[in-house]
Amino acid sequence: MDSERRYRKYRVEREVLDEQRLEEITQRKTLSETRPPLTERLKDSLRCSVPKLKRSVLSILPVLSWLPKYSVWDSGMPDLISGISVGIMHLPQGMAYSLLASLPPVFGLYSSLYPTLIYFFFGTSRHISIGTFTMTSIMVGSVTERLAPDTDFPMMNGTNSTADVDITARDSYRVQVAAATTVIAGLIQVLLGLVKFGFVATYLSEPLVRAYTTAAAGHAVVAQLKYVFGVSPKRFHGPLSLVYTLKDVCSLLPKTHLPTLVVSVVSMVCLIAAKELNSFLSAKLPVPVPMELITIAAATLISHYSHLSMNYTVSVVGEIPSGLSPPSIPDFSIFSDVMGDAIALAIVGYAISISLGKTFALKHGYKVDSNQELVALGLSNTVGGFFQCYSVCASMSRSLIQETTGGKTQMAGIASSLIVLVTILKLGSLFQELPKAVLAVIVFVNLKGMFKQHSDIVTLWRHSKIDLMVWLVTWVSTLLLNMDVGLAVSLIFTMLTVIFRTQLPTYSVLGNVAGTELYLDIETHGEAREIPGVTIFRSSATVYFANAALYLEALKEKSGINISDMLIYKKRQEAKQRRRERRAERRAKRQAERERRAQKEDKQVPAIEVFSVEDEWLETGDKDDTWTKKENGTVFVVPASPRLPDSPNRWEYLKGGVPDSTSLSWMSELQDGDTTTLGSSSEDTLSRDLERVSLGSLGKWTWDIHSIILDLSTANFIDTVAIKAITNSKDMQIGVRDQACVVEQLELGDFFSDTITKRHLFTSVHDAVLFCLEQRGTSSFPKHEASVDMHSSTKL
Repeated sequence: MDSERRYRKYRVEREVLDEQRLEEITQRKTLSETRPPLTERLKDSLRCSVPKLKRSVLSILPVLSWLPKYSVWDSGMPDLISGISVGIMHLPQGMAYSLLASLPPVFGLYSSLYPTLIYFFFGTSRHISIGTFTMTSIMVGSVTERLAPDTDFPMMNGTNSTADVDITARDSYRVQVAAATTVIAGLIQVLLGLVKFGFVATYLSEPLVRAYTTAAAGHAVVAQLKYVFGVSPKRFHGPLSLVYTLKDVCSLLPKTHLPTLVVSVVSMVCLIAAKELNSFLSAKLPVPVPMELITIAAATLISHYSHLSMNYTVSVVGEIPSGLSPPSIPDFSIFSDVMGDAIALAIVGYAISISLGKTFALKHGYKVDSNQELVALGLSNTVGGFFQCYSVCASMSRSLIQETTGGKTQMAGIASSLIVLVTILKLGSLFQELPKAVLAVIVFVNLKGMFKQHSDIVTLWRHSKIDLMVWLVTWVSTLLLNMDVGLAVSLIFTMLTVIFRTQLPTYSVLGNVAGTELYLDIETHGEAREIPGVTIFRSSATVYFANAALYLEALKEKSGINISDMLIYKKRQEAKQRRRERRAERRAKRQAERERRAQKEDKQVPAIEVFSVEDEWLETGDKDDTWTKKENGTVFVVPASPRLPDSPNRWEYLKGGVPDSTSLSWMSELQDGDTTTLGSSSEDTLSRDLERVSLGSLGKWTWDIHSIILDLSTANFIDTVAIKAITNSKDMQIGVRDQACVVEQLELGDFFSDTITKRHLFTSVHDAVLFCLEQRGTSSFPKHEASVDMHSSTKL
C-alpha cells in the first residue's frame, strides 16, 4: 500500500495557458478596481464615525481592549504569582545593571518601575517584562563614561577613599546624561512608530542580533572586572577601548584588593551552584527560587555584621535614598552629543522587545502590533527619562519567568512594579551595605546564556557560510569598535550580503525529467534532459540593474547563446540587405533603360546569394586563414548550394574546423567587392535568411535553438534596465514563466512591442515548452533515454 501511494501516477488534461488566456478565464481586475482612487482614500481617512473612533482609541490604548474583560477568577492569581516572581528578579537585576550603566543602583530600581507602568497602558504584548537589560545598560554606560569621565570631577578639598574624584557631582551629571539619552531614544521610537516604521527591526537578522548580544556580553564582563578585583583602571573611549581597558586591568592585577576578590569568588561559586541546583529541580518547583535575591540578602547581612566596608575597605553600594524623586526636565544641551547613541539604543531596544513579544504571541495565539510596540516602548523611555530612568527594553530572563510562572496579561507587570515600589519606599536602605562585587557577580552569572551563543559559529558553519560571516563581522566590529559603531558596521555588512547574493545568484539551465512535468537543473540532476531546440534558463534571484548584465553573461555561458554576437551579426546582415536592395534598384533601372532602348522582352537573370557570418572573413575576404582561427565551439551556417528563385533551400551547419571545398566552391564568385550578393528581392525570403543566419551564430551545435524560455518565477520585481537587457534577446521566440507582479512591469517596459519576435507569458515552464514545440510543428517531446511521450500526461 505504501509503495503504491509513493509511486502513484496521475494524468492531467488541460489547455496550455499563457498570460492572455489566463486573464480571459480569471477576469483580472484593473488597478482602479482593486484600489480606490487617491481622493476616495483621502476622504475615507478624514471621515469620522463611531466605529472608526473606537478602533482609533483601542489602537492607541490597547489596554482598553482586554482590561474590561479581565477575569480575576481565571487570571488574577496566576498574574499575581508571576508578578511577584518577576518583581523579586527586578530588584537584584535593577541594581546590578545600573552598575553597567555607571549609575547609582537606585536608578536601576527607578528604571524597573516607571517604564513598566507606562507599557501597561500602551503595550500589546502580554508576557514581556519591561525594565533594565544588559545590552541597553552597557550602551548607556558607554555614553555616561564618555561624557562624564572621572577626570572631569576632581575633589577640591577633603579626603576620600577614591582619592581625587567627586563621586556625588560625577553621578549627578551621569544621571542627566543617561536621562537625556533615554528621552531622545524614546522620541525616536515614538516617531518611527507613528510613521509606521515598525518593520525597521526586520533588518536586524537573527545572526546579527545574537552576535551583537554576545559581543555586548564581552563589554559587560570587562566593565565589571574593576568591581571583581577591586582595581581602578583608566577610562578609554572610541575604537579599541575594550582592548585598552582589558590591557589596563591586566596590568593592575598585582594591585588586586584581596578582600574584594574573596567576596567575588565566594559569591560566584555560591550563585552558580545555587542556579544549577535550581535548574535541576525546576521541573518539581512551582516557581523558580530567586537565587539572586537570596544572594543579595545574604551578602548584605554578612557585610553589615562583619563591617566589610570599614574593616576591609570593600566597596559597597552606599546610601540609597528612600522615596520617589520628582520629575525633572533633561538637559537639552546634551542632546546633540548623544544623538548617535540614542539612535542605536532605539533600534536595538526595539529589536529585542519585538522579537520576544512575537515569540510569546505566536506561542499563545494572539497578535502583537509592531508599530504600536514601537510607540509603547518609546513612551516608556520618554516618560521614564523625565523620572531619571535610563533606557529600557524587554528582558529575556524576566520575560521567560513571567511566562513560565503562569502570567497571562500585563497585570503581572503591575504586580512586579508594586514590589519594586515598596522596595524603593521602605526597603532601599537595607541594601546600603551590599558589596558592589556581589552585583558584578550577578551580572557575570546572568551573562552565561549569552556566552553560550558562541556555539552559533559551529551551527552556522554547517548551514550558512554567509550568516556565519554576518555573525563574525558583527561580533568583531562590536567588540573592537564599540556598541554604536559596531551596530552600524554590522548593518551595512548585512545589507551588502543581500546585494552580493542578488549579484551572485545560482544560474541554471533546466531540463525535463522524463514522464513528468518537472524541470530541474541539468547539472545537478542526472535524469534531467535538455529539450532539443528549447533552452530553459533560470536565475535564483530577481533581475534588476545590479545583475542584469550578469544575467546575460550567465545565459551565454550556460546555454552557449552569445546574444551580443547575435546582435552584431544581425545588424551587419541588415546593413547588407539594405545594400542589396539598393543594388537591386540600380539593376532594375539599368534593365528598364536597356529595355526601352532595345525594345526587347523582359529578362531576369538571378544572381547568386552568399551568406557569411564571421567577422574576419567579412573584413579580409581571406577565407582560408579565417576558418582555422575560429574556436571549435562556433557554429557556421552557410547555404549548401547557390539558391535560385523558387528552389528549395538547404543549410549546412559546420562546427569549428574548415568547411569542405564542395560546400564553398560556389562562393568564389563575388560582386562589387562584397561577400554577399542578391539573388532574389523577396523581402520574406531575405528575412528568413537573416533570421536563420543569426540563429546559427548563437553557438549551439547539438541542435538548432529555436526558443528560449526565461523562468522568472523567482523574480518579485523587474526594473527598466533588466527589461532592456532581456529585450536585447531578439531573433528568438521567448517564453517567460512569470510571477503575477512582474507581468505589468514587463508590459510597461515594452517587452512585447516587437512585431517580428514572438514573446509570450506562460503560467508554467511546461506550458511554455509545449507552446514552443507546437509552434515548431513538434507533436511530442523528443525521446531521451528512458523517456516517454509527454502527451500521455498533458495534452495541448
